[in-house]
Amino acid sequence: MLVLLVCSFYVLCVQCKVTLRADRPSFKVEVSEPATLECCFTTSENQDFLWIKSSQQHAKKTVQTSPLHDAVTKRQSFGNGGNCGVLILRSATLNDTGFYRCFLNGSKVFTHGTYLQVYKSLEKTIKLSESVKNGILIAEGILLLLCVVLPSASLLFKSKNLHELEKKKMQKEEENIYQGLNLDDCYAAYDQIEHLQGQGPYEDVANIEEDIQLEKP
Repeated sequence: MLVLLVCSFYVLCVQCKVTLRADRPSFKVEVSEPATLECCFTTSENQDFLWIKSSQQHAKKTVQTSPLHDAVTKRQSFGNGGNCGVLILRSATLNDTGFYRCFLNGSKVFTHGTYLQVYKSLEKTIKLSESVKNGILIAEGILLLLCVVLPSASLLFKSKNLHELEKKKMQKEEENIYQGLNLDDCYAAYDQIEHLQGQGPYEDVANIEEDIQLEKP
């Protein structure tokens, strides 16, 4: 218990001497571009720092941590005992992707750290000029218009044909109604109807001299 209390008191005293400032959480840079990382802290004593990189090995699926002894670094100071350790990458590569933080040798404290992501921009597989792009857009617009107009015109043409077929069918049915009728019989029946309508519903018995059988009304 005594040893634990002494260690806890030592850690608290060390943290009282060093105040860590907020680091940039992440930084993104393109391949071959320069990158600058900072770890800032405030301390009452002079603190040496060492940059530590932690990266994941995709093949082994493990995290590898390595100190950057040969990295290009510099110290920047500001008021009230503030210092910043600067890491300079003149030309970033894909292998530089990882988590960077500073280790303060005097206080045995790690800074919060910054994750550096190095990316490679996508290259154009087909290089086209602006005039060619505009031509492609116009062609796409024409094709889209045709895709809308042609089906509509086809439907209108089909509906017109159906209407013509219905009309011909009705005419054929009307012709079939009168097929097989004798026109002479139709004319005789028509004359008989006209004769009956001309005589009226009643006949004058006084003016008839012949002995005929009258039809009862």
